[in-house]
Amino acid sequence: MSSTQLYQDKIEISARDFDLLVVMGGPMGVYDEDKSPWLAAEKQLIGDAIEQGKRVLGVCLGAQLIARVLGAPVTKNREPEIGWFLIRKRREAAYSAIGRVLPDQLTAFHWHGDTFAIPDAAIPLYQSDTCKNQGFVFEDRVVGLQFHLETTPESAAALVQHCADELVEAPYVQSAAVILDDRRNYSAIHETMQRLLAALSA
Repeated sequence: MSSTQLYQDKIEISARDFDLLVVMGGPMGVYDEDKSPWLAAEKQLIGDAIEQGKRVLGVCLGAQLIARVLGAPVTKNREPEIGWFLIRKRREAAYSAIGRVLPDQLTAFHWHGDTFAIPDAAIPLYQSDTCKNQGFVFEDRVVGLQFHLETTPESAAALVQHCADELVEAPYVQSAAVILDDRRNYSAIHETMQRLLAALSA
């Protein structure tokens, strides 16, 4: 497995070059092409991958980019959601083979201020108290997750260090201490990620 940083100049990659595309997060928004011009190339790559029948997984910004490519709007969520919060499976998830292998509820890691609408023909997966659309699956081969299953204690610590200005006093924003002290949930999110990747690769 290899990784590509599209924000670097002169990187050329085609949807013909891979079987599974994983699109990760970032501090920018899907409409920030004026400040992050490489977003246009990333959207094009995602669109090409979906059109060519590839498997695609997007996390946080990655999910928002997939939703936008599939024609759904991305907007500000009613509240920022940062920290460990419960997600609950939507009843529609039962119509997806991928949705059926995922747990009914899970305390997942979040760090987002935006949210996506569910694209046409996609199936909703999860919701939380403050964010109705926490995930979707399209054609059982394209998955968007607003929450994070890949988080480790090290990556959570890095986010807290580099994005401390986002830890404001708000109903769904936890303190750095709460985020870093809660180590009960890592094994559950990693097991769920393994289930998801197995189903996506089947």
